[in-house]
Amino acid sequence: MNELNQTTYEWQNIPWHKLERFVYKLQKRIYRASSRGDILTVHKLQRLMVNSRSAKCLAVRRVTQDNQGKKTAGVDGVKSLSPEARLNLVSQLKLGHKAKPVRRVWIPKPGKTEKRGLGIPTIFDRALQALVKLALEPQWEALFESNSYGFRPGRSCQDAIVAIHIGISQKPKYVLDADIAQCFDKINHQVLLDKLQTFPKLRRQIKAWLKAGIMDKGELFSSKTGTPQGGTISPLLANIALHGMENKVKDFAEGLKLLYPNGSYLSKDRKRQTLHLIRYADDFVCMHEDLSVVLKCQDIIAKWLETLGLSLKSSKTRLVHTLKSHQGSSPGFDFLGFNIRQYPVGKYHSRRGYKTLIKPSKDSQKVHYRRLGQIIDKRKAVSQGDLIAALNPIIKGWSNYFSSVCSKRIFSRLDELLYNRLCRWAKRRHHNKSWQWISRKYWRTIGNNHWCFALNDSDNPFKLFNHADTKIVRHIKVKGIASPMDGDLIYWSSRMGKHPQMPSTKAFLLRRQKGKCNKCGLYFREEDRLELDHILPKSLGGKNRRDNLQLLHKHCHHQKTRQDTQNLVTNLGTYDKSCISEERSEGKLSRSVLQTSRRGDSSA
Repeated sequence: MNELNQTTYEWQNIPWHKLERFVYKLQKRIYRASSRGDILTVHKLQRLMVNSRSAKCLAVRRVTQDNQGKKTAGVDGVKSLSPEARLNLVSQLKLGHKAKPVRRVWIPKPGKTEKRGLGIPTIFDRALQALVKLALEPQWEALFESNSYGFRPGRSCQDAIVAIHIGISQKPKYVLDADIAQCFDKINHQVLLDKLQTFPKLRRQIKAWLKAGIMDKGELFSSKTGTPQGGTISPLLANIALHGMENKVKDFAEGLKLLYPNGSYLSKDRKRQTLHLIRYADDFVCMHEDLSVVLKCQDIIAKWLETLGLSLKSSKTRLVHTLKSHQGSSPGFDFLGFNIRQYPVGKYHSRRGYKTLIKPSKDSQKVHYRRLGQIIDKRKAVSQGDLIAALNPIIKGWSNYFSSVCSKRIFSRLDELLYNRLCRWAKRRHHNKSWQWISRKYWRTIGNNHWCFALNDSDNPFKLFNHADTKIVRHIKVKGIASPMDGDLIYWSSRMGKHPQMPSTKAFLLRRQKGKCNKCGLYFREEDRLELDHILPKSLGGKNRRDNLQLLHKHCHHQKTRQDTQNLVTNLGTYDKSCISEERSEGKLSRSVLQTSRRGDSSA
């Protein structure tokens, strides 16, 4: 593909679909070369990637338009760029050996009083890190272990939970539930750089980011260890540093003397399969039916982490059993907000004498209910509609996260608690009214639900979403070592529509559009931001119904909105404003405006 000329294209007119195709094809080539161990070809293609203007444009767009944290400034104070400034940034991107310090920002941990420190790079370093990630990620996606799930494209918490369920479904096992202490802050730089296996210029640039320092409240601190959270490339570097933990314990499993019931020895592959290590970022669990094996694995992992400058966090390291009590600890364990436990049952219910149940953990329920209570308490004087609008996203997000496990009873219990909280909210607003009057004002019958917290003044009521309205659908784990870089985009786009955290409307549109964006025609990928768009805009009388909705990339949505606005202004011309408002109120506009809108949609 011919490289883009800055003087020929404006930012809005760049053919993004061509750029994305070019970059993705290059990523596939890097992935395949890394899979077959051709390191020289990997380095050659990585140099091509970091010097490509196409990749540079995509990297700048990702950090200035697509990322949610795009408006957070680094030490340079820059947090938004005009289209002209983005083009200038594209022309400035190139690898070097210097980097500016990151700005320390403290954010609260969910459900805790302590705070987590983030390191926010400058806008230039963020764009350069996004460019480097485009080149480095496909190489390591071909090498990462199959049970590594955190901060990787196409993998999620639900995949890790299903992997744990598969590991304990046949036999109860002892579990080492552990957390790495200050993982992102303590990684040894030299060990990480030696692990990278990349060409010298890229290695020098990554070293510059690691050694850049941290600016906290106007004071500069050196960064001798760690990869500060907040950078685009930091999660990838942490995964690279922790790569090899699973293979280390499975190599140990090969030397175990394990027998089949008939007395014959297990093969090496079968021995490796008896030991499970599932890792999500710096949290992991190690499972085996023999307690001595799990204890030995704990020692092996601790010694292996010492080579990285890391250690296990004693306060979060537990040794438990999935079915029975162990040293005073109750059966089961919590991981990623889920509680995994096995319960004894009669052989009538299960031939194994136990069943495995995964539920939302008690801590997750408490944190979620406390958050809902805080939202209600802060909105004692707002309208019912505003309260529903504030509660619905929280309820839907939490329910979708746990929609793939045994959550139905917990959902119903939370709905009861929330109903009591809303009753107190309503009674406080009308302390001199009877309960019959209050209930008629705030609750109504919708379908089979006779106590639906909803507005009473519309035929299509705006109602509070109940936890129990969420359907329980079992999640299917990602295939082995599969990666979005392998080229099977049909598989990955279909998985997006089946993901538990994908809203139902977006999942429906993904299936209808066969995983493709209606604007650029490219398959949606895991890191893409997806937005709903009205085919016929609401300003032209379009309805908020599924037949008038389509799913677009975030940047494609912005482009279409701009085109719709330009078309509307161009075609209305000297239209009298009173005529426009009158026609719009009657649900009709001029034929030329509607044709223009349809032309824009068909070209998309």
